[in-house]
Amino acid sequence: MENYIVSARKYRPQTFEDVVGQKHITDTLMNEINSNHLAQAFLFTGPRGVGKTTCARILAKVINTDENTKENQDFSYNIFELDAASNNSVEDIRNLNDQVRIQPQIGKYKVYIIDEVHMLTTAAFNAFLKTLEEPPSYAIFILATTEKNKILPTILSRCQIFNFNRIRVNDMVSYLANIAKKENVTATNEALHIIAQKADGGLRDALSMFDQMVSFCEGEITYEKTIENLNLLDADYYFKITDALFAQDASSALLLLNEIIEKGFEGNQFLLGLNDHLRNLMMVKDTQTHLLLEVSENIQIKYLEQAKNVEYALLLNALNIAHRFDFEYKNANNKRLHIELCLMKINALPYLMNGEINKSEKAQVLEFKTTLYTKLKSVKKIDKPNPSNFSAITKSIINKGPQLISKEKIESLPVINESVIKNNLNNYKVADVVLEEIHENETPTGDIVQELTFSDENVRIVINELADYIVETLKRKSLAAFLKSQPFRLQENGIYYEFNAEIHKKHFEELNPLILEKLREKFVGVNPTIHFALNIVSTEAKSIYTPNTKFLEMLEKSAPLKKLVESLKLGVKGL
Repeated sequence: MENYIVSARKYRPQTFEDVVGQKHITDTLMNEINSNHLAQAFLFTGPRGVGKTTCARILAKVINTDENTKENQDFSYNIFELDAASNNSVEDIRNLNDQVRIQPQIGKYKVYIIDEVHMLTTAAFNAFLKTLEEPPSYAIFILATTEKNKILPTILSRCQIFNFNRIRVNDMVSYLANIAKKENVTATNEALHIIAQKADGGLRDALSMFDQMVSFCEGEITYEKTIENLNLLDADYYFKITDALFAQDASSALLLLNEIIEKGFEGNQFLLGLNDHLRNLMMVKDTQTHLLLEVSENIQIKYLEQAKNVEYALLLNALNIAHRFDFEYKNANNKRLHIELCLMKINALPYLMNGEINKSEKAQVLEFKTTLYTKLKSVKKIDKPNPSNFSAITKSIINKGPQLISKEKIESLPVINESVIKNNLNNYKVADVVLEEIHENETPTGDIVQELTFSDENVRIVINELADYIVETLKRKSLAAFLKSQPFRLQENGIYYEFNAEIHKKHFEELNPLILEKLREKFVGVNPTIHFALNIVSTEAKSIYTPNTKFLEMLEKSAPLKKLVESLKLGVKGL
């Protein structure tokens, strides 16, 4: 039986050109070598499996190679690798310092590669400082670590630091496809994308999964076999579930979830995939961000087709819900119900968003009425409008949707009595208003609709109505009672409150938006304002009590105590 070599070792890069995804590092190292500006110590830091040790070995080989080097010459005697995870004591570093004193027998440099250097103890780091700062001219140190934050700053300051990046999915897919071709293995692009995404930026992990899939698939790696072997959820499930949710078909979504759970997938794995799916849908909504998708072309086409039928606001709200449920998953007692509630909330989003739209329409109607009445108050009015013109006015109110009337149309409104508008406008959804002129010389007949005047009595009525609303909806009886009892005074269009305590003032400031909304709804065109003031009652400053002053005050108030002090001839210390 032949000795099998895993792909991570068999296809380990032998030159800087073969290194995947770290061009910024390999180019810098080559330039340093060519310009003879090579540092004495390097620190290679980055995630696992991205080429730190590989680049260290290549660097050690390149700096010992010149025009006199024989082909396939062995420089293993010049390269010393130390695993700091198991050799992390002061004694190990002392042995290393002793080896540094010996010059190389072959080649120009002795290279010391210390892997997982963050595992060294503090004492070992300190023992290494002097050698690292002033090594012999033939000694070069290359430190590799995945946790740069655990290394002492004194060590970092003596090294040239290179940060290795996670390898991109597309780069890994190209590399795996090249290896598959060399190994005479058939692999689909979708399968290689799944392997690259699962590797999370580590090429060594990707190569390990590739070897696993070659053994499982017997030389033909497909998408279906890949997700089966790696225990991944098929992306089609997420497309089906989101289609059902956005179509308000909660039953189908819950049945699909049940099918996923019966296949043995964990809930947090499903929520994580759902977040990724919604995020990808948001990315493809924009032509500039769709390039951020790290999926195969076939899957990207599916995202584009599904995203066409979903609004961006709906996706954003759905992603917000899914993210929150994913964050709260570990604290949920009933995991399945937690996920089902997440799906049902996303399913109900269109109804909730329609409710917000209706609220927005009401706000626009109120804003239009206020602006319209303010405009009409500034112009000359007809005291007694002709009721025959009411139909002309109401017919001119066209319901075209929630668009608010433009400022230009309001400024161009004809002279008309605001009571007529107010009386006939209340029963309509205001979208676009076109008012026909009512000439001032027409003979007026009919009753006049009176407006609510801005007076103390009417303001008190409105505030009492608001207090009843607070009791009914917010269930805060004490706050409502305080609102009813608090006195106020009117000055022009302002309502002025004065309070003796800061807490009362804060309560009213909390209610300020609600009070203003109610007042502006009732007193249209007045645009009232609310002002708060705090009465500070001045009191005489009291002196600070000390034990002596307390005792003297007790003597003045208690005759028996005074008699006892005099009989025993006691005194007060400090007086």
